[in-house]
Amino acid sequence: MSTFEETLKAVNIKKVVILGCSGAIGNALVEALISRFPEASIYGFSRTSHSHSFSEKSDRYQEARIEYEDEESIAKCAALAAETGPLDLVIVATGILHQGGLMPEKSLKDLSAEKMTALYQANCITPTLLAKHFIPQLSKKSASVFAALSARVGSISDNALGGWYAYRASKSALNMVIKNAGIETARRNKSAVIVGLHPGTVDSDLSKPFQANVPAGKLFRPLDSANYLLDTLLELTPSQTGKCFAWDGQEIAP
Repeated sequence: MSTFEETLKAVNIKKVVILGCSGAIGNALVEALISRFPEASIYGFSRTSHSHSFSEKSDRYQEARIEYEDEESIAKCAALAAETGPLDLVIVATGILHQGGLMPEKSLKDLSAEKMTALYQANCITPTLLAKHFIPQLSKKSASVFAALSARVGSISDNALGGWYAYRASKSALNMVIKNAGIETARRNKSAVIVGLHPGTVDSDLSKPFQANVPAGKLFRPLDSANYLLDTLLELTPSQTGKCFAWDGQEIAP
């Protein structure tokens, strides 16, 4: 297998970054990574203090604060993570669906500039700025991945229900950023894979108001979702860059 065709499965993963490590999925990703990659150094970034100290479980885990609305903070965190070498895996586990009085819209009459601005900032602008500073730090010598949590509802062709205007649109915009970044990155780093990830419906604060409608067996524990996502990422090759994949490895239509 040539370097350009390598998957992460064939690589000795040494450096991993989780952005949004204080969230349900981000927290679970850290836990799964510590367990699955005993030799990797793992960096967690979050705006808030973590609820668990993974440093007690592993001296390979470090955590630092990041301000997502401050690009200088993002740049400093990217430099910090890559201080001792290039990155093999970066996962952006940030984003919002609802917050305070902001809830998904059922119709056009529920739309507001405030809602759209808040969701675009969290779900598209922030991941884009993270991509800007973390993708250049990916390894060029072996397979590497930058992945951002997206959502199946960001698929335009898969939308049969409507509603959720701001959330759907912000995730669609993120998927376009991922596509663009995949094309651009391939010119400079042929070993890199840039993808979006749909984690499924995870038992978290984000999904709590909507869990009543989730089919039996489709509400995942955060740790289960984290392991499914890692399984998917380990199998990706550069030929799949710019695409969006679900937790089970299935490609999501644009």
